[in-house]
Amino acid sequence: MGSDNTNLEFLKEIGLGSSNIGSYINGQWKATGSSVTSVNPSNNQSIAQVTEATLQDYEEGLQACSEAAKTWMTIPAPKRGEIVRQIGEALRAKLDPLGRLVSLEMGKILPEGIGEVQEIIDMCDYCVGLSRQLNGSIIPSERPDHMMFEVWNPLGIVGVITAFNFPCAVLGWNACIALVCGNCVVWKGAPTTPLITIAVTKLVAEVLERNKLPGAIFTSFCGGADIGQAIAKDTRIPLVSFTGSSKVGLMVQQTVNERFGKCLLELSGNNAIIVMDDADIKLAVRSILFAAVGTAGQRCTTCRRLFLHESIYADVLDQLIGVYKQVKIGNPLEKGTLVGPLHTPTSVENFQKGISVIKSQGGKILTGGSVLESAGNFVQPTIVEISPDAPVVKEELFGPVLYVMKFQVAYILYLLSLDYLFWSLIYD
Repeated sequence: MGSDNTNLEFLKEIGLGSSNIGSYINGQWKATGSSVTSVNPSNNQSIAQVTEATLQDYEEGLQACSEAAKTWMTIPAPKRGEIVRQIGEALRAKLDPLGRLVSLEMGKILPEGIGEVQEIIDMCDYCVGLSRQLNGSIIPSERPDHMMFEVWNPLGIVGVITAFNFPCAVLGWNACIALVCGNCVVWKGAPTTPLITIAVTKLVAEVLERNKLPGAIFTSFCGGADIGQAIAKDTRIPLVSFTGSSKVGLMVQQTVNERFGKCLLELSGNNAIIVMDDADIKLAVRSILFAAVGTAGQRCTTCRRLFLHESIYADVLDQLIGVYKQVKIGNPLEKGTLVGPLHTPTSVENFQKGISVIKSQGGKILTGGSVLESAGNFVQPTIVEISPDAPVVKEELFGPVLYVMKFQVAYILYLLSLDYLFWSLIYD
């Protein structure tokens, strides 16, 4: 189980070495903070060292970014789109090594790592078209011989704080749109995936430099909570996008709201799949498997609750347990692996605590439920039979744990009626 770190030559292809500077400020790589270690979750061995940014570095970067915003917003939107197109091409040229880095540093399997980088490329393609569609309206005026013109103006700077589980795709979803709309971007990547932050920033920086544009248009920091708090508090950043836990997201929102800023939040999830008695069971089982164990359950979109109609309950469960037992767990860079490690040893501890709570609340482990003996952070994908009234079912355990519950049609109709009532109260 796990892997060694002997085959890391591909890191050189994306500008990474054994020691790396973790912030891009005013077109230069500069960081004066402490050195941290990027760790491979498959074996908890060091990948490389990264020097983090300090608050002083942050201030220097924001001053330069504020100045660059004055230049960037004056460039015609289609030309901004051309820059984003070039960023997409730069990412496309390094798709494989970047995808391998995502798998190595985050722990998701290689097809998911490559797919994540592809998501940024797709966003670049989308935003190139968007750059020619930022249209305003021409509005009749009550004044004779006058018309009113609607023009969309950039905010200035958009702050993007991303999480470890999608260490670069979330940047793309936010930054590509922000850039074509005329905003500069300040990015703080997750503290445990600094190499991905650096590698992606290097490609963006090369595009800006090649086009003789200020590097400060795209400013990035590797660092801890202090940098994130600085972004949330900074009145020079009108819009802050945060991806992470609900607990931290609430604090970010409150901080941004206190200064009347705008906030985009992508937080926790506790998603459910309902399988009715007329479902294609084989198709359902495959869908459930990917939804529940993909990224080792470390997605806000992970399926954590499964409601099965009583007439097909046993059949679906038997087939699902069968495919769970066939899932290959191991090095995410190896072909055939379907489940990689959890991201950190702390994640493993939380998994163990979660299993204990599940058992204490009457949950029955049908398969999995254990930590694998390994140098890495590997756990078994787990299926739990449990009452829907158990408190733990209502919580998000960030790992590959699936709660299975039996229902009658009347119960689902009841749930749907509550959902209808909820939305009726909101919109009526």
